[in-house]
Amino acid sequence: MMKFATFENTVEMIYKVCHSNSKRRVQQCLQLEVSFAGGYIAGILCAIVSHPADNLVSFLNNAQGATVGDAVKKLGMWGLFTHGLPLGIVMIGTLTGAQWGIYYSFKVFVGLPTTGGSPPTAQSAK
Repeated sequence: MMKFATFENTVEMIYKVCHSNSKRRVQQCLQLEVSFAGGYIAGILCAIVSHPADNLVSFLNNAQGATVGDAVKKLGMWGLFTHGLPLGIVMIGTLTGAQWGIYYSFKVFVGLPTTGGSPPTAQSAK
């Protein structure tokens, strides 16, 4: 859920801050870039939020009979939050950006409204 909310809010913020004109006036190629950037930012935030739990699960799977307390003692709170985080950010950010780019391209291909503003009204479509 966080990925979707972050993506939607990020894309809307990019259009508000970087493009003073509306989304309808921005070329489709640039809209794809905005979609990828929004997805990448959403991926970064998701990587940061999920990373401590990922480290914990990885530790518990590798250490037979270990408990959560053992993991915290061995890794420490700092290690739990930061061990391997840069790689996770690059990996999850890139994958999420690519997923949103593909999703955007599919929506354009089938004629659905894209992210970053309300769909065109019936009057503006005429």
